[in-house]
Amino acid sequence: MIEQNKPEVLRMEIESLSRNEEFARVVAAVFMARMDPTLEELDDVKTAVSEAVTNAVIHGYESKGGIVYMEVIIEGQILTIKIRDTGVGIANIPRAMEPMFTTDPEGERSGMGFSFMEAFMDEVLVESEPGKGTSVTMKKKIKG
Repeated sequence: MIEQNKPEVLRMEIESLSRNEEFARVVAAVFMARMDPTLEELDDVKTAVSEAVTNAVIHGYESKGGIVYMEVIIEGQILTIKIRDTGVGIANIPRAMEPMFTTDPEGERSGMGFSFMEAFMDEVLVESEPGKGTSVTMKKKIKG
């Protein structure tokens, strides 16, 4: 039996492969389903997770491989999702979070990943150190 005041935590490690982005978003959605979210809340979280995992795969590891770490925490009505990599890191976080900014202007990336995360979640915190990786912590109050 789960204690009412104790957070529920899911931790997962996945290979830094584009195909694992969908897996991560589905796992997060299934885990948060116990919070009885609306379809809109589910879609918001799935989109934010997709963007964060895709950033880790494409930018964190520059598609060279590594491990993406996901932690999902439920505390009452608050859902916290942390996506972390140990890749190249971000030298200028405010610049990286600007809409339309991308390190891959010739590629298919739109530069809207952080903007989508901020639009769909209540809070987004990005921590990074060049050469050591990036951690994105996102929170959303689930009203259900």
